Amino acid sequence: MIPENTFTVPNALSFARLLGVPIFFWLIVGPHNDVAAMLLLIASSFTDWLDGYLARRLNQQSRLGELLDPAADRLYVVATLIALVIRDLVPLWVAIVLIGRDVIMAVVLIGLKRNGITGIPVHFVGKAATMNLLYALPLVLLGSFSGTLGRVAHIFGWAFLLWGIAMYWHAAVLYLRQIRHMRIRLFR
Repeated sequence: MIPENTFTVPNALSFARLLGVPIFFWLIVGPHNDVAAMLLLIASSFTDWLDGYLARRLNQQSRLGELLDPAADRLYVVATLIALVIRDLVPLWVAIVLIGRDVIMAVVLIGLKRNGITGIPVHFVGKAATMNLLYALPLVLLGSFSGTLGRVAHIFGWAFLLWGIAMYWHAAVLYLRQIRHMRIRLFR
């Protein structure tokens, strides 16, 4: 049986964001159509904000929405990282550090599920880290453009990226502390 609050406008927006990930990736690594990729990413960022706003405003929060929204964020970050590594715009270590953190947290979530816990509250630091990365990666891509705009975007992109990496890992530590205080054995 499908829950009543599954087919909502916010969930449709999140699902559309998910569908945009492969298109976005292809635009960067295929035809190198960075302008179209940036426009798609801007639209995705706007719908990310909009789906949360509408879910609260229309009282259409759902478990599916709680899963789709961060999944779309993570997939955009991973797709962008891989594309930027392929294009040689960021070094491989950046992708390893960020994707490695997500792998660690995925393993932790599997352990939580084994204990009957479907998730932990999201920290502001985690949201801020994701926002930094969602600002950083397009700016790094824009930094590949020539001229003053490219130079300024490159500087700001790397500033957001380094700050985002630090906050991303700090958020992971906060989540792990939170789990430790719950006195849960993740793996037996």
